[in-house]
Amino acid sequence: MATLKDIKRRIGSVKSTQQITKAMKMVAAAKLRKSQERLLDARPYAEGLANILSHVAAQTQPGINPLLEEREVKNICYLVISSDRGLCGSFNANVNRTAKTEIDSAKESKSVKSIVFGRKAFEFFSRREYEIEEKFINLFNDLEFKHAVDVSRLLQKLYVERKFDRIMIVYNRFKSAGTQVTTIEQLLPVKPVVVEIESQYQPVDFIFEPSAKEILDEIIPKNLNVQIWRTLLESSASEHGARMVAMDAATENAQEMIRGLTLKYNKARQAAITTEISEIVGGAEALQG
Repeated sequence: MATLKDIKRRIGSVKSTQQITKAMKMVAAAKLRKSQERLLDARPYAEGLANILSHVAAQTQPGINPLLEEREVKNICYLVISSDRGLCGSFNANVNRTAKTEIDSAKESKSVKSIVFGRKAFEFFSRREYEIEEKFINLFNDLEFKHAVDVSRLLQKLYVERKFDRIMIVYNRFKSAGTQVTTIEQLLPVKPVVVEIESQYQPVDFIFEPSAKEILDEIIPKNLNVQIWRTLLESSASEHGARMVAMDAATENAQEMIRGLTLKYNKARQAAITTEISEIVGGAEALQG
């Protein structure tokens, strides 16, 4: 049975842990605010650029740019975006599990490799001996647009050289501090959405200046840079939101443990006092007898 000293030591230990989780929650909340601002700034531009690409690509032939070229899928690459650190609930488990399911399903008929962005994804897939084409780790602390450009250039190179026939991305999309949605999207070949223009004057023909090819050659790589940057910001905001919620839950759990241990300490102390009183009374009666 635990002594009063043991219980008191454990209460002190839990209080120390509670202080750490509370501090981590506050840090995560501050980082979430900054990440959310960056994400909200990037989303409209990413959506606008994708919209322009959709308008232009819908009026051209797919073969006009190698990144639009559809071909028989024999080799697939999955870009998996996780975090570099843990203590963020099921954030990493969700994205890694989803990516693993997709890769295992695709491996039945195709050759599959992965590119991982984030230490947790690298550790997950390397331990299970999955084929990793490239890794980008320890970058989220100082995340910059150039990191998205580096990933984008690598993906474009691999696709144009026909090393892969399709490139997918798996990441957590940010909805709110408490909600992240694991999302799978196709990066390459670029799949322009055909935008329906509501007008009585249909069909609409666009006049391109310069040529449609020159416009696409400029827009498609830029769009890929921006879309990868957006997904990195989505993942970063999701990570901080998940960590804030996880640390808040840990702080509350620590408080519950402290209450339980305090109650246990008081009962043990009361029992010790009662035992001590009984011994004194028994000793006094023995002396009188």
